[in-house]
Formats: sequence, C-alpha cells, structure tokens
Amino acid sequence: MLTFPKRLLDGYRTFRTQRLPTEQSRYRELSERGQFPEVMVIGCCDSRVSPEVIFDVGPGELFVMRNIANLVPVYQPDENAHGVSAALEYAVNVLRVKHIVVLGHAQCGGIRAFVDKIEPLSPGDFIGKWMAMFIKPGEVVEQRDKETMQQFVTRIEKAAVFRSLENLMTFPFVKRAVERGDMQLHGAYFGVAEGSLFVLDKVTKEFLSAKENE
Repeated sequence: MLTFPKRLLDGYRTFRTQRLPTEQSRYRELSERGQFPEVMVIGCCDSRVSPEVIFDVGPGELFVMRNIANLVPVYQPDENAHGVSAALEYAVNVLRVKHIVVLGHAQCGGIRAFVDKIEPLSPGDFIGKWMAMFIKPGEVVEQRDKETMQQFVTRIEKAAVFRSLENLMTFPFVKRAVERGDMQLHGAYFGVAEGSLFVLDKVTKEFLSAKENE
C-alpha cells in the first residue's frame, strides 16, 4: 500500500519546528488579510528551478505559475479551460501585481523534447501539443550553421522566454496595465549547474548576468 511520501512528512516536521515559529505571525497575517504579492513568476515545472528558492522569498511574496517550458499561450478566450491564462487574469486583475517575470532555464526537458522531436512526446496526448504552441504557424526552427547542439538548445530555451513575453502582450488586461505604467514585464534565465541568473536587458535584448547589477 502506498503511503504519503516520508520525505514530505519529514520536511513538514522540520518546517513546524524550525521555520514556522519564526514566521508564525506572517502566516497569521496572510490568513487574515489575504495575499498581496507584487511579483508574478511564470516558471517551468522542472523540480530544479524553484522560484521561491532562487529568489529567496518568504510566504506571500511571489505569485507563481509553473508549466512545461514556462510558456504563455496567446490570448484565446473560448469554451476550453486555460490554466495559465486564468492564473494570469487573477494576478493582474485581482492581485494587481506590479511585475511579471518569465523565468526560463538551462537543461529544460520540454525544450529538449521539442528540439529532438522525441516521439513519445510528439504528438502524445498533451506535451507535444503544448510545445507546438511555442511556434507560430509557418515558423521554422532549425539549428544554424556552425551552431553546436548545446548552443542551439540554449538559444531555443531563451527564445521561449521571448515568445512568452510577446504572448503576454496579446492579453488586453496585460497590455493595458503595461501601457499605463502600472506593471512591467521581465525575462530571466537560470543556469542550473552554476546557480547563475541572467536578466533580460530590454534595450539590447540580451540576457545579462544578474551579478552585473549588484
């Protein structure tokens, strides 16, 4: 018989005895007043890339939406269910977040599956269709001359951040908030092996090391 994961129970006991006593008042305040995070992070489901850990935040500081390859679809209100769009609508229209960060990362399994055209994921039931959303109709994604496979994959991982930022602006409520100056959109890229963070420069369109901003 399967039981609740022991690792999680052990972690909860540590939380109860070590972290909770120092943050009890914070949790009580959040339960009574609700959440008011200023930042929404759209990240990947990858277990190695936790926004809360990377940015060292406490409870109530980030509104996080995670999915395969940190993708944002285009605005498409229809009869279907849209998890990312619903979270985005809540963050912007209800929580009134001031920043949305699209957080890409190295060694992304979704991107690698897309690049390698792994058969179990294409078409598959969900992942293949989800990753196909990354490409516009008629758009071709190929490895460039003299570009190594690693360079190609990294370029596509970063391109996913660009596409998601682009798609964010197809949402009328996002576009209005940005144009009014009430909210800003940001791109970031996390290197898993080194724990390095790169932030998108909106002028040069390049990812620059966060260390340069220290």
